[in-house]
Amino acid sequence: MDAFDPDTASAPVAIVAGASRGLGLEIARQLVGRGWRVHVLARDADTLRRAAFGSGPGRALTHVADVSDADAVSRVVDLVLADEGRLDAAFHVAGTIQVGALDGVTLGHLHEAVDTMLWGPVHLSLAVLPAMRAQGHGRIGVVSSVGGLVAVPRLLPYSVAKFAAVGLAEGLAAELSGTGVTVTAVTPWLMRTGGHRAARFSGAEQADHAWFSLAASLPVLTVPVERAARRIIDGVLAGRVTVTASPVVGVVRRVHGLAPATTVRALGLGARLLPGTSPRRDWWRRDAPATDGAALERTAPRAVTALATLGRRAARRQNEPDPVGAHEPG
Repeated sequence: MDAFDPDTASAPVAIVAGASRGLGLEIARQLVGRGWRVHVLARDADTLRRAAFGSGPGRALTHVADVSDADAVSRVVDLVLADEGRLDAAFHVAGTIQVGALDGVTLGHLHEAVDTMLWGPVHLSLAVLPAMRAQGHGRIGVVSSVGGLVAVPRLLPYSVAKFAAVGLAEGLAAELSGTGVTVTAVTPWLMRTGGHRAARFSGAEQADHAWFSLAASLPVLTVPVERAARRIIDGVLAGRVTVTASPVVGVVRRVHGLAPATTVRALGLGARLLPGTSPRRDWWRRDAPATDGAALERTAPRAVTALATLGRRAARRQNEPDPVGAHEPG
């Protein structure tokens, strides 16, 4: 039988890091529905407590841990192995996103992004590899983004970390060739998770919040998170080197590969067309000043809130922050 068949005598076991909300929550929820025993990690105990992992033949077990802390991640992995005796798959989905132009970016913003979205998958991958190699099989999924293939305007810290995560996943995949352990670089398109509420805005806050909320919510621009999660799980468990969850990402990858200079110039034009002016900050600051999207939604124009209806609905299902007092048009 396949090592990932829930009908085996011992149910397959997965770790999903960053599973208290958004895409990570949906991946954990679908694995539970497939009969997996899923150990979910998140750094915020309250958010993790509110997460609903659904019903199914599998089970979700929760752990509070920050992926930027190598010791904390290692302790959770050791606990899972001691309790389960096996580990079949690990998904790193934990992330943070800061939106703002270069003038508002500090070292703190860059460290915050890299600590979670590069060091996080490094810590998880290195922690699970010894057991996976010893048992002769395993699947690792490192969730990056289309922002790890092209540098999206006003998302510099995010793109820096996501580019590095792609390099990590592809490098590990090459190093582990022939071992039975596979690593998949996941680079999805925009998904409707309601994550714009958890995003942190460090530049022209209201202007950036308006366009970002729409980009994260409109059906023409975004993919339903349920569909994306299903494709990601299938691709990682199949041992694919890359998973995009949308054909648009394949087009972006090809265009950038064939005409990188033209792509960068086009992105530069897009950056110049975006509204708002960012405050100029000292780049060497170690803090990361920003305002959460949930707070900005409270004072967002009604037109923006109305157009982001699908994003708000996704936020409720995916356990994203609830902006008390925000406009909620019927």
